[in-house]
Amino acid sequence: MPAVWVIDPYRAGERSQVLALAEALAWPFDIKRLRYRNYELYSNILQRSSLRGIHRGASADLTPPWPDLVLSSGFRNEPVCRWIRNQSGGSTRIVHVGNPWADPARFDLVITTPQYRIPARDNVLHNSLTLNAVSQQRLRSEAALWEQYYADLPAPYTGVLVGGDSGPYTFGKRAAARLAEEVNRLAGRCGGSVLITTSARTSQGAAEVLQAGLRAPHRFYLWCADDAGNPYFGILSLASQLVVTGDSIGMLSEACSAGKPVYLFDLGRGRHSMQPGAAGNWRDNDWRLGGFLYRLLMRYLWQKLSRDIRLMHRQVVADGRAAWLGDPAPAAARVGGDMPAAVAAVRNLFPE
Repeated sequence: MPAVWVIDPYRAGERSQVLALAEALAWPFDIKRLRYRNYELYSNILQRSSLRGIHRGASADLTPPWPDLVLSSGFRNEPVCRWIRNQSGGSTRIVHVGNPWADPARFDLVITTPQYRIPARDNVLHNSLTLNAVSQQRLRSEAALWEQYYADLPAPYTGVLVGGDSGPYTFGKRAAARLAEEVNRLAGRCGGSVLITTSARTSQGAAEVLQAGLRAPHRFYLWCADDAGNPYFGILSLASQLVVTGDSIGMLSEACSAGKPVYLFDLGRGRHSMQPGAAGNWRDNDWRLGGFLYRLLMRYLWQKLSRDIRLMHRQVVADGRAAWLGDPAPAAARVGGDMPAAVAAVRNLFPE
C-alpha cells in the first residue's frame, strides 16, 4: 500500500479538496503542515525544487522514509513537493489539485476544474466539480442529526447556500434583495419552507437584507466561525432542491454532489452577469472596487493570474447538473460528484 503525505494547503477550499481526496483513497496518510517565509515567492516563481520558502524548524518533519505519493495544492507548496520527489530519487509521485503555477508536465497528475483554463494533457484530469466529502453515508447521518431541528417547518424544503464577494462579482444588498425575491417565487411554486445558511464571505449588510426579504416559512442561519451548530450539511441532506449563489465553486460542487436539483443564482446583471447574454441593467449591480479591478485583470493581464468561474457554471449547466434560477428545473446529479474519477486517476499511478 503506498505511503502518502498530504502537504497541507494553506487555503481552506484547497485543504478541504486535498483531504477529501486523501480520505477517499483509503490509504494511510500523514499531514505535513508548513510555515512559510515571507520571501517564499522567490522559489515559486523560479519553479525550483527547494525548501527555501519554509521555516524548517517550525514546519513538519520532512525526512525519510520518503512517501510514494504526495498530495497537495497551492502555489507555495509546489517547490516543497518537487524537493521531496528529488530526495526520493524521483520515485515519489506528485498529485496537484487545482491550479498549478508550474507547467502541468512537472506533476504526475493534475486534478483541476474549468475555471483555471488548464490545457488538455494526458496527466491532467478535468473534472466538472471540485473534490468534496459529500457521500451517501454522510448525507444519511446528517439527515438523522438535523431532521428534528427542522421538523416544525412544513416540507418540502428548499435549501439556500449563500456566499459573498468573489473575483469580479459582488454579493451586496442589491443582489441579496434579488435573491430573496427569487427564492420567494421558487418556494411559492413548490410550497414548503426555506432552509438558508450564509457563509464566511457573506457581509452582514447583505445577510440582513436577505433575511428581511424572505416571506416564505424559513429558518435562517447566520454563519459563525467554529460553530458546531452549523446546519450546512443538514441542509444539503434534507432539502429537496438547492439554490447556490454562483460565486462559490465549493458550495456549488457540494450541492451538485448531494444528488438534488440545483439552481444557480446570478450575482450580476446585464454585461456583468454570470450568464452569457442575460438581461438586466448593469447599473443595478452592487459595486466594489475589488470587483472592478478584477474585471480589468481578467480582460487585460495574464490569464494565469485570474480564474473565470463562468466556465464552471457553463460546464455544470451543460452537464445537466444545475440550472440558472428562474429556468426549468435541472436533473438531480448522482451523489458523490467527481471523486470516483479522481480516485481512479490517482490509483492508476500505482498499477502494481
